[in-house]
Amino acid sequence: MIGLESGSRPLVATCSRGLEEVLAGELRALGAEAVAPGRGSVGFSGDLRTVYDANLRLRTAMRVLVPLVRGGVQSRQDLYELAASVAWDEVFAPDQTFAVEVVGRHPAFRKTTFAAQVVKDAVVDRLRELRGRRPDVDRERPDVRLHLRLVERGPSTLGLDSSGEPLSHRGYRPRGGPAPLAETLAAGILLLADYDGSQALLDPMCGTGTFVVEAALIATRTPPGLHRPFAFERWSAHDQTAFEELSRRASRGHRDAPSPIVGRDRDDRAVSATRRNLKAAWMEKWVELERRDVLDLDLPWGSGGMIVVNPPYGKRVGEVEDLGSLYRLFGDRLKGHAPDATAWILCGEPRLAKQIGLRPSRRIPLFNGPIECRLLKFELYEGSKKRGSTEGQNS
Repeated sequence: MIGLESGSRPLVATCSRGLEEVLAGELRALGAEAVAPGRGSVGFSGDLRTVYDANLRLRTAMRVLVPLVRGGVQSRQDLYELAASVAWDEVFAPDQTFAVEVVGRHPAFRKTTFAAQVVKDAVVDRLRELRGRRPDVDRERPDVRLHLRLVERGPSTLGLDSSGEPLSHRGYRPRGGPAPLAETLAAGILLLADYDGSQALLDPMCGTGTFVVEAALIATRTPPGLHRPFAFERWSAHDQTAFEELSRRASRGHRDAPSPIVGRDRDDRAVSATRRNLKAAWMEKWVELERRDVLDLDLPWGSGGMIVVNPPYGKRVGEVEDLGSLYRLFGDRLKGHAPDATAWILCGEPRLAKQIGLRPSRRIPLFNGPIECRLLKFELYEGSKKRGSTEGQNS
């Protein structure tokens, strides 16, 4: 399939904006070559086994893509010619179905469905010319998923989506719900915090449990993609033997979680949802759940460790004015009840961040979906000791 079986070729992993360097570090740890962070993506190179490993192991990637062709697009004809230039007979086996996903914006294509139709026409025409028959479109379970990224100023890219469902869909959590935090973003926050399982960890507002599940996966060295299907499994070039070998190798590093992981929420339904999600992820053994208010912040292990929290910030749940007192009280509890711990708070509203009443030692820009946030790091000390250093801040 376009050389993936026989050698290395350019690949792309997409991610939430702000996690590019974290994803680049993950790729280097996998042994990927030519790793180059971009904006919302990281380029690298590898072969079919690299594609398998990336989908199985990467914690912060949303998709792993195989670019097939790049070029400037200013009109329908430009896009048609770009798509028609691909040797589709090397991509599609006879009778395989396909679907086209389009991301990005372009003035020549006010609706992404129009751009998808143009690509579909080019693929169908090309294969009809080469084989005398056309492939069918299957939007639900296609054999081949094409991914078009439209760029107004610069080259657009058409390629293969090897992942299928986004890699954030680990399979342990039902989609939807109020203000969900993507699994990939939760894992990225933990990796930005240098969490590796050796530190005790508390999420005092665990919601549906994304932080504690991802923490347990990291602590036990469990690859996040072990229990889900991938689009590449339907490719004509798929090597099931190699994939099963890499899956076994990925699972061999499993260990017991070395330090406590605790999730709390005042809502019984949230605690129950977290328990279900932990069980679905095979991680329930490693996380202790408690029904407690966020302001009941005493650390079960005494002092030190890490606190990580994604509080509501007035854009999805609640209103900014109503949340100010919660942030103030939570900041007060951090000062007096989390000695020698490090707190990481994802905040999407600057006015609320100020209400915490502590000076962050780091501010890291991140995007929670379309919402620009700051990941704030607070170093907490027993008593009234404070540190004024802002070394390493990003704003």
